[in-house]
Amino acid sequence: MLYDNQMGRYPFPIESEYTHWAEEQRAWREGVALMNQSFHMTDLYVKGPDVMKLLSDISVNSYAKFGKGKAKQIVCVNHDGYLIGDSIVFGLEDDEVNIVGRPIVPNWVQFHAETGGYDVVCTRDERKLDDPDNRRLTYRYEVQGPKALDLLNEVNEGGPLTTKFFNMGEITIAGCKGQTLSHGMGGAQGLEIWGPFDDGDKVKARLMEVGEKYGLRLVGSRAYASAAAESGWVPSVVPAIYTGEKMKPYRQWLKATSFEALSTLGGSMKTGNIEDYYMTPWDVDYGRVIKFDHDFIGRAALEKMAEQPQRKKMTLVWDADDVLKVNAGYMDDGDLPTKNMDFPAAHYASYPYDLVTKDGRTVGISIAPAYSANERAWISLAVLDPDVAETGTEVTVTWGEPDGGSSKPTVERHRQIDVKTEVHPWPIHDAVRETYRKQT
Repeated sequence: MLYDNQMGRYPFPIESEYTHWAEEQRAWREGVALMNQSFHMTDLYVKGPDVMKLLSDISVNSYAKFGKGKAKQIVCVNHDGYLIGDSIVFGLEDDEVNIVGRPIVPNWVQFHAETGGYDVVCTRDERKLDDPDNRRLTYRYEVQGPKALDLLNEVNEGGPLTTKFFNMGEITIAGCKGQTLSHGMGGAQGLEIWGPFDDGDKVKARLMEVGEKYGLRLVGSRAYASAAAESGWVPSVVPAIYTGEKMKPYRQWLKATSFEALSTLGGSMKTGNIEDYYMTPWDVDYGRVIKFDHDFIGRAALEKMAEQPQRKKMTLVWDADDVLKVNAGYMDDGDLPTKNMDFPAAHYASYPYDLVTKDGRTVGISIAPAYSANERAWISLAVLDPDVAETGTEVTVTWGEPDGGSSKPTVERHRQIDVKTEVHPWPIHDAVRETYRKQT
């Protein structure tokens, strides 16, 4: 069902390009990039005396030191320890949080809030795709790049900015007070900014006015969709909800129009078993956030998994000559052309999973292929077996779906082709890898 669902790629309802996607990519590496995140994510506000107990019971994270003014990645697993998903949880008050991300984790949290007997109230601010007429409660901008803090300090009319990684603070722009988080989609220095939706245009206008001298560019949906590959974040993990009796009440609670029901699998990985697509927290480098200082759903399973060898998240750099062969295949006289690689993000499903092999043996999954104008290369993230997850190892990605392609409207009839790739660390850029998480 997921392989032939009709949704296509995950949508970002903003302009596709404001200038050119390549220059918009370069902005977060060379100048300043302004990414508008106001419309494509679900916000779930949870308030009440049991809010911390709820979060602690259903996620792997520790909340011992969490509260107002703090933020973290909330990571949730099913009863067998497989990932449901991750989002950002913002501590608005000691008894109120906002969970922001794709609908998967907000849905999981809301289900337990409503069915688990917790003394909390949920307020849902739907993304535009689910409610086109919804006037969002907040605007949300990412301001990223090596010159981002110079710009933000110039426009700030309030106190000193909070720039320590994943810490929240305040900012005042054009008389509008907002909140900040030191966090970035492009893996670059800068801040995420949000405030009342009606302030959004005024704040953006001021950023654009002052940002001109810093080379600020608005980032459209084409460039934005490629940012995850550079930053090393896996945005498209298949939620481990589709099997198991313990998950049945949740599946029955979800609406038939939920993201989990309508989202799509795509790529050369097609096994017929949905559990093959499930991932562990270690697969995407979330083993570091697991804290066994509290009881939570999936804890016993994760404790057993922790004793086993783990797959590793890496970056793959695609061989330039083989990529040229893919492009040449659009124009040759074969029975079918090769699968088109859209620039800069070649995603055509909600979960783009391609097979990775070594000497004919399956060794992992390639995710979210994208062209980086900053690296002058096609790259993807990958979850690899430990024996091949070493820098410099050559592995093969199979590009395109089997049997001529699925019935998804974003898939043309095509043939598969193998592409050589080389294993690299994540994030792909040395400076990002060395400095991003060390922001102070």
